[in-house]
Amino acid sequence: ACVGMRGSRVQAVVNELQGEKIDIIPWNEDQPTFLVNALQPAEVSKVVLDEEAGKIEVVVPEEQLSLAIGRRGQNVRLASQLTALDIDIMTEAEESARRQKEFEERTNLFMETLDVDEFFAQLLVAEGFTNLEEVAYVEIDELLVIDGVDEATADELQTRAREFLEAQARAAMERAQELGVEDSLINFEGLTPQMLQVLAEDGVLTLEDFATCADWELAGGWTTVDGERVKDTGLLEEFDVSLEEAQDLIMTARVMLGWVDPEELVAEDATEEVEED
Repeated sequence: ACVGMRGSRVQAVVNELQGEKIDIIPWNEDQPTFLVNALQPAEVSKVVLDEEAGKIEVVVPEEQLSLAIGRRGQNVRLASQLTALDIDIMTEAEESARRQKEFEERTNLFMETLDVDEFFAQLLVAEGFTNLEEVAYVEIDELLVIDGVDEATADELQTRAREFLEAQARAAMERAQELGVEDSLINFEGLTPQMLQVLAEDGVLTLEDFATCADWELAGGWTTVDGERVKDTGLLEEFDVSLEEAQDLIMTARVMLGWVDPEELVAEDATEEVEED
């Protein structure tokens, strides 16, 4: 129905646009499926969606990489606009190498911070633990499923993890204060000591400084320069702060400073909900 008999409807639009090429993409409310449709005719091996971070990884065979990316990244750029997601396309070999690198990095992390041997650290990684916070604050039952881990061992692991994290937080806070971070930012809910240190190292020292940040400056994103997609690394990107979370933090700071009327925000949100309905 959309295309019309023998493409007549599409051809009519093409003629109006003076020969501009039109691609028709089947809609699907499932974002990974919609993205796969958008990247056709490239073949996709795997899609991994991170909804919280607003990112999606697309794995394709080596011979499909250039087709999936498109000339000067055009396919990726358009697919990103359609899905409102940051898209990272890689080959199967690149994904395998990255996974192996992540496995080794996490193994080394647990060896160094928990004072365990390589075999035990690998067991933690194989069970799905990706960082120290997960070990420190997960329900103890999730540690007890690991071979050789009893309740006493699990308690000791969590104690070591928490002590290391607390020491890290103290060191980060001390460094942030040395750099001149003011109490207005320290007391702002939602920022960890490590985040405060990173912000301070970039000159963000007060709540006013923070409130003037753009969301992409915190969460990162993509821009187009001379037809090429360029990655902007966000100050808080390493902490997995999403664009939406960055927007909420910045807006909260602006409300606290009196720059924005909270009642106007509520009215705007209500208007947007009505328009969506």
